[in-house]
Amino acid sequence: MIPWVLLLLWISGHGAEAMFSQQPQDLVVVAGQPVTLPCTIPGYHGVVLWIKDGLALGVGRDLSGYPRYTVTGDHGSGEHHLQIQRAELMDDAVFECQAVQAAMRSRPARLTVLVPPEDPVISGGPVVSLRAGDPLNLTCHADNAKPAASIIWIRNGEVLNGAMYSKTLLRDGRRESTVSTLYLSPSNIETGQQIICKASNKAVPNGKETSVTIDIQHLPLVNLSVEPQPVLEGNLVKFHCSAKANPPVTLYRWAKGGSIIKEVSGDTYEVIVDHSFFTEPVSCEVTNPLGSTNISRNVDVYFGPRMSAEPQSLQVDLGSDAVFNCAWTGNPSLTIVWMKRGSGVVLSNENLLTLKSVRQEDAGKYVCRAVVPRVGAGEKEVSLTVNGPPTISSTQTQQALHGEKGQIKCFIRSTPPPDRIAWSWKETVLESGTSGRYTVETVTTEEGVISTLTMSNIVPADFQTIYNCTAWNSFGSDTEIIRLKEQGGSQGSTGSTFLFFKSRHKRGLVTQIIKVCFNEDL
Repeated sequence: MIPWVLLLLWISGHGAEAMFSQQPQDLVVVAGQPVTLPCTIPGYHGVVLWIKDGLALGVGRDLSGYPRYTVTGDHGSGEHHLQIQRAELMDDAVFECQAVQAAMRSRPARLTVLVPPEDPVISGGPVVSLRAGDPLNLTCHADNAKPAASIIWIRNGEVLNGAMYSKTLLRDGRRESTVSTLYLSPSNIETGQQIICKASNKAVPNGKETSVTIDIQHLPLVNLSVEPQPVLEGNLVKFHCSAKANPPVTLYRWAKGGSIIKEVSGDTYEVIVDHSFFTEPVSCEVTNPLGSTNISRNVDVYFGPRMSAEPQSLQVDLGSDAVFNCAWTGNPSLTIVWMKRGSGVVLSNENLLTLKSVRQEDAGKYVCRAVVPRVGAGEKEVSLTVNGPPTISSTQTQQALHGEKGQIKCFIRSTPPPDRIAWSWKETVLESGTSGRYTVETVTTEEGVISTLTMSNIVPADFQTIYNCTAWNSFGSDTEIIRLKEQGGSQGSTGSTFLFFKSRHKRGLVTQIIKVCFNEDL
């Protein structure tokens, strides 16, 4: 826009006697409708300006900056009417028509643009459902109106009084939004009633209206039955979900342990149950247009022991405590028993088994066993390994034939495994390999380590020699003294030696015997 006071006023004597025969008047228009502001100056042929709120719209008939504005009329007859094609809120202003060379201004004309409210909206419509006995609160809003809309409530052709009313001025400072809230007590409403919200202002005097229908309803009332109960795992169980609802039920949804069962959609669910039905409830959710009701039931399933916390094998140092944890679930209630494999002594009836200050004799297999009476049993085996000095088990006298190859052996139990094993006799020490007539070989088995000292040709002095087998690890060492005795019988016969060693159980002493067979093929 061009401030009219800054325009170059060139006054011509030809316009000195011009006068307005038609001037713009105050007008009211509804947004979206066309409007024309008249301006006629007979005999004037100079420049005419249209001014909006003090600023020029353009020079003469050139209003290119305002595509909805057009200057119309016969220019030769002095007609300079301002036509607005589709009035908008921004057109709400004061307009003037000015004859520049004649230094004339029309009277200011106020153009008022009315904006009808948007279609009223009742929250929750078109059907408002409520529970029987609850009051009704209806809220209707009519937005973006100029001036603010008036709202009335109508039922059965009669206006309802007592509604609360508020309005909010929008950011443009011109339009307003209106909100009306109607409260009806439970005794003043009936199902099926229609209530109308009607909004009107000067732009739409006949008003705009919307309505809601009142529907007094209740949520589904649900009962979930389970047959048979109790039931043994692996048998068929039937769930039945019966419901009363207004409006009628629209959906059944089944779940187990919170997970939806997609393959079932009706009011009955049949399934072969397992242990999980004891801890994961089956739920039936019944839905109608008002909402949903969810009910769940567990199944009293009888099932054998199932492990919920698996014990782990342990490796502990000599003198430390060993604690095993073993947890089972079962129905009906189960019994837990801890025992050492090979022993009938019950060590614990709890989930925890604690062995205080373990000794090497405590090493071995332990069993956690659970029993559900008349249903089933289960067990889990774990190992206890005790870190300590090596233990050597060997007969102190072993046999060989004069002139033949001979062998003496020692059996070593060691956790951790031995760092070093050595044979010594007289002034000789041999850990591995061959030295003269002597060879040392070591073999690792599941039970421990067997170290063998082989003599290629037995001489009489060998039967007078004392042999020491010594093993070391990070916890200590052990030594066994072995003598060689001449064996009677034919050449090539095979000798057998029994190695005796003791392993002390916490609740008793058990003697174990390991038989080691000696022959040249070893």
